[in-house]
Amino acid sequence: MHGMTSYEERLRAEAPLLDAYLRTLETDGAPFTIPGHKRNPAFGRVVAGDVPLHGGLDSVSLSAGTLLEAERRAADLWGADVARFSVGGSTHGNQALALAVGRPGDAVVVPRTLHRSLLLGLVLAGLHPVWLPTRVDPASGLPLGVRVADVAQSLGERPEVVAVFVGDPTYVGTVGDLAGVADVVHAAGLPLLVDAAWGGHFGFHPALPPHALQAGADAFVTSAHKMLTGYSQAALVLARTERLDPERLALAFEAGNTTSPAGALLASMDAARALLELDGKALLDDVVALVASVRDRLGEVPGLTVLDQVEPTKLVLGLAGTGADGVAVGRDLRSAGVEVEMADRDWLVPIVSLADTPEAVDRLVAALLVSLRRHAGRPRDVVVSASWAVRPETVLSPREAFFAPATTVPTADAVGRVSAELVAPYPPGVPVLAPGERVTAEALAGLQAAAAAGTRIAYAADPTIATLRVVA
Repeated sequence: MHGMTSYEERLRAEAPLLDAYLRTLETDGAPFTIPGHKRNPAFGRVVAGDVPLHGGLDSVSLSAGTLLEAERRAADLWGADVARFSVGGSTHGNQALALAVGRPGDAVVVPRTLHRSLLLGLVLAGLHPVWLPTRVDPASGLPLGVRVADVAQSLGERPEVVAVFVGDPTYVGTVGDLAGVADVVHAAGLPLLVDAAWGGHFGFHPALPPHALQAGADAFVTSAHKMLTGYSQAALVLARTERLDPERLALAFEAGNTTSPAGALLASMDAARALLELDGKALLDDVVALVASVRDRLGEVPGLTVLDQVEPTKLVLGLAGTGADGVAVGRDLRSAGVEVEMADRDWLVPIVSLADTPEAVDRLVAALLVSLRRHAGRPRDVVVSASWAVRPETVLSPREAFFAPATTVPTADAVGRVSAELVAPYPPGVPVLAPGERVTAEALAGLQAAAAAGTRIAYAADPTIATLRVVA
């Protein structure tokens, strides 16, 4: 390492995994455990910080309980009975929650704007989805948070449901009445489970919504690497066990958990938790003020829409009124060294986090203004993304379709057939076609339009959408 930073010095006393990680790097050891590269400098910088949990942050038998202590501290901070550190991202966490409820063949309420990880969790668990309708803001064409009335209606119509899953906040930062949803779900005697991948900072500042447990949910998954400061793939599963079996939850978590977790990921989660606990309010003060300032500045750009009905740290920019193509603007920004989270035809979503500075945001604004001037054109109407316009017709359960015999057909011949694959524009990674759903002309047109506009089509066997896999 190139020497301790003040960040490390301050946090390591409050973060046992971080302290163990740094002590390992500071020690001149001779490991005879995996990983095989042994951090030998001959193999370059890419392996320099790769410390394992087993035989690195702790003994091979985990006799010091370092991970358990870090997870206990996370549970205390979020008010959970259980906290688990995942190195498989919110994908692993969502799939663990799917495996923690019900039995194969049981029904669960799920929003159709779910992330692909939860859809594949339904495949793994054999659960049958009862889809919540997607509500779209008519002005922006973007998805709104889950409505209490929709959840209540689904539970009334389908009394056999065993759990309710929702995503809050959405990918674009809209939020629903999570407390109201929790009341309705609990009145039915069921658990509420939340994909809060984008809400790791919720509950730690008065301007932000409460986190999912504070709102009454029974469990939630959040990414430590999105709005917090963890490594990529770092995520937390946090749960209360009044309506969940803790042993079943532990088994579900371990089912997809690696037996060789990277110590750097675990240490970064522990550090992110400690930073949030020590300085979260002050750091979030800065983020909220920074986003408010840039919203004001960009709000003066003719034709540019700056959404204000999203959570206060989210920056969502609509380009339709400028005439500029967001995909082209995204390419310009990348060339300028300013990558944004999402750039489709009509919308840009730059992520502003605890790590950003006013200087970094100034660079974003300057590059954006140059690109908007370059690509300005005739204003156009906003087109609702295919991800938010899905009206699914379920023919088979996701699991049945996933394992069914399948065949590949030209796209034109797929209409009316049952999809055997998951197909999603990325970002945001919300499926337009899911295994078990009837292929419609509307869904195909949305996918083809997204591909033609330069959006990546993910997860399909044929990303050009010239062919589709359908149930034979």
